[in-house]
Amino acid sequence: MFHRRSNSQQDQESKELHAESKIKELKRAIGPLSGRSLKYCTDACFRRYLEARNWNVDKSKKMLEDTLRWRSTYKPEEIRWHEVAMEGETGKLYRAGFHDRQGRTVLILRPGMQNTSSMENQMRHLVYLLENAMLNLAPGQEQMAWLIDFTGWSLTNNVPLKSARESINILQNHYPERLAVAFLYNPPRVFEAFWKIVKYFLDNKTFQKVKFVYPKNKDSVELMRSYFDEENLPTELGGKSTLNYNHEEFSRLMAQDDLKCSAFWGSDDKLSNHIANGNFTAEVAPEPICNETPPIVST
Repeated sequence: MFHRRSNSQQDQESKELHAESKIKELKRAIGPLSGRSLKYCTDACFRRYLEARNWNVDKSKKMLEDTLRWRSTYKPEEIRWHEVAMEGETGKLYRAGFHDRQGRTVLILRPGMQNTSSMENQMRHLVYLLENAMLNLAPGQEQMAWLIDFTGWSLTNNVPLKSARESINILQNHYPERLAVAFLYNPPRVFEAFWKIVKYFLDNKTFQKVKFVYPKNKDSVELMRSYFDEENLPTELGGKSTLNYNHEEFSRLMAQDDLKCSAFWGSDDKLSNHIANGNFTAEVAPEPICNETPPIVST
């Protein structure tokens, strides 16, 4: 017996056919690629850029070409942990040792733990962790989640507007559709003035992904818990686990991930030279596990 397909099934099939058609069109518009650009431009990549520009091929083409130029000069895949480790000493930004309920990589940001003043180094640290988050995505997963902890934050140690704007530009322009959601947990009242300015740097798609969570607001807490198991969340973010960032442990994990990154993108003379010069102290497994998560948060 034949069963009539539902309208929802037909709509989904139609959307997929439309997406495949647009991806092929964007591929033709971009033209032949080689080297790391070819490896970067997977079908999933083309889809993300199309989604970011509402499936407009011309706009998606410009956006992707801008990213390819940026990657060819900035070389984010060549940044190594030993170059940015000082930025991470306080744990102001790191990959969490747990995933959200969808299995997405989680980055924890703690702006109150800012420890440096060089915007250039701060951006390299951010880009390194963005690349690392992508490197550690589960199979079939394309996005990450952000948890922003405002413990210790004040206007005196606040991120300068210029740095905030550059961070947003990098995320929106060169990592489109990589952010699933960003939870801002219990920001102080004085943050509102800063947010009124920063929000204008966000495009509408990114703006919709930003969620404010206040411990006394039941709806916001429930929304956050719909994304995360409270057994995994640290107490600072309303959960039940203990947050204990260990810089040495995290550095060892990043050293392993640097080898994974090198293997994925190709040879890495910079990392080889660093090891050869006796500057590499972390114990590195010869074949690190791709989905290993850092031993940073324990329950």
